[in-house]
Amino acid sequence: MNTARRDVFEAIKTAGPSREDAIARVTMVAKLMDSAFVIPGLNRRVGLDSVLGLVPGIGDAISAALASYIIWEARQLGLPRWKIARMIGNVAVDTTIGAIPLAGDLFDVYFKSNERNLRIIHEHLGITKRGPRQIDGTAVRIEER
Repeated sequence: MNTARRDVFEAIKTAGPSREDAIARVTMVAKLMDSAFVIPGLNRRVGLDSVLGLVPGIGDAISAALASYIIWEARQLGLPRWKIARMIGNVAVDTTIGAIPLAGDLFDVYFKSNERNLRIIHEHLGITKRGPRQIDGTAVRIEER
């Protein structure tokens, strides 16, 4: 019975999400949190992090929780502890200063911790700045340096 159970878990593990899937998820969350919308007239991109920061107290806690998902995925991708610590520092700075009324909301517009963390992941994995490309509507594998 244990052998059959082990075989099932091994099959699930090998058929699970790939590295490209994890990178796509992290990229989507980072873009949603930091640059999902354009402020009309200013032509400046903001995300849910800035919008949630307008809600006193709980908004910054929700933003920090969503940002910690990116850190969790980075750990699953095998980033070393010192890079994870940098990512935690980015989120801590964003959450701490973002909690200050008004000044923190302006800070959130300019300090994009999730995109900084995404950049750390890309640099570690050797992904080019342009990321995945599409040719004729078909996704092409992630380019590596």
